[in-house]
Amino acid sequence: MRLDKFLKVSRLIKRRTVANEACDAGRVSVNGKVAKASVSVKPHDIIEIGFGNKTVKVEVLDIQETTKKEEAKDLFRYL
Repeated sequence: MRLDKFLKVSRLIKRRTVANEACDAGRVSVNGKVAKASVSVKPHDIIEIGFGNKTVKVEVLDIQETTKKEEAKDLFRYL
């Protein structure tokens, strides 16, 4: 699954366009490398997102095309 779509489906970032812009600005990295929106994400990848002055680091646990709000938090875990 594309990185920007995963960020939206998992609700780490609300909109796919915002996720795309964050990737283009170099604020998102996968496994320690700055990633573009088109990077393929799979379980056990580590995603790091820079939000202003704080950084969120998560591990991908599962990949799904769509999720309900309550199930979105099961797709990743905070590190």
